[in-house]
Amino acid sequence: MQYRPLGKSGIDASAICLGAWAIGGWMWGGQDEEDSIKTIHAAIDAGINIIDTAPMYGMGESERVVGKAIKGRRDKVIIATKCGMRWDLDEPKGRAFFKTDEDAISPDGAKQVYVYNGPESVKYEVDQSLQRLGVDHIDLLQTHWQEETTPIEETAGAIKELIEAGKVRAFGPCNASIDQIERYRSVLGVIATDQEKYSMLDRSIEEDKLPYLAEHDIALLAYSPLANGLLTGKMTADRTFPPNDLRSQRARFTVENRRIVNEALDQIRPFAEYHKVTLAQMVIAWTIAQAGATHALVGARHPQQAIENAAAGSVYLSDDELAQIAMIIDGLEDKVGSSSIPQSGVK
Repeated sequence: MQYRPLGKSGIDASAICLGAWAIGGWMWGGQDEEDSIKTIHAAIDAGINIIDTAPMYGMGESERVVGKAIKGRRDKVIIATKCGMRWDLDEPKGRAFFKTDEDAISPDGAKQVYVYNGPESVKYEVDQSLQRLGVDHIDLLQTHWQEETTPIEETAGAIKELIEAGKVRAFGPCNASIDQIERYRSVLGVIATDQEKYSMLDRSIEEDKLPYLAEHDIALLAYSPLANGLLTGKMTADRTFPPNDLRSQRARFTVENRRIVNEALDQIRPFAEYHKVTLAQMVIAWTIAQAGATHALVGARHPQQAIENAAAGSVYLSDDELAQIAMIIDGLEDKVGSSSIPQSGVK
């Protein structure tokens, strides 16, 4: 496993991080708690030392399960969680994002979710997360999404107070523009990370964001490097998804798009065979081999998945291999289109 710094935070994290969205069950068709705990333990034993969760993942469920799993192992893990997505507000605040029920996003959902980064809300959420996780501090706090009703400088001020109080060690935003990151930096000075979607199918940040992060020594936590499973090579044409699985709502998962992606993956397969790894491991290895892409967040729902994901952190690709793969995936993102539908953003 490769270990890389989270920017200038003084924290070294495994290049492969365990993403705990699916562990919350919500948007993923449910999840067995025992399987989740075994998966987290398997990830830690395989060398993964950072777990990325959020209150929104199962409306507290993911954090609760992560907290249960790390009892007795707290010294072995870096806990990254988030704030800024509220499903429990008594009145509208921030930006209305989507409606959801207990299982999935739905236009008729009983709960309205807001993106809200108000200082009092950030402090409240951190205290709630500490309780669910059963820890006395969060290693990496992240604003889940950005919103316009609260000046970033006010949000950053609250985070600075949390750091000074010892409740938070380091901070990094998610889904933030370069200008927004600069505004966080103006108050906090050091920004440890930026979490963004990045994969062979989502490469828009290569033009400006990745060079910026590298220049300012900010680590990238790349989420969805396997494009919600589309880049594993296991997404066959006959695969179906239940209504409460997010992939049932996304045009990227049409039969035709799966065919296009699998044809490209078939060309990458020889590289995986040469390194004696799976296609998924090769795709993850490609992600963390890109300039400025320091860490990849990969979800797992079963122990063997976590073990296989961790092994990708030991794969090194040559410049020639990277150049050949670049030719294969050139234009692939344009062919399959966006991964999102209106108001579907969560991660």
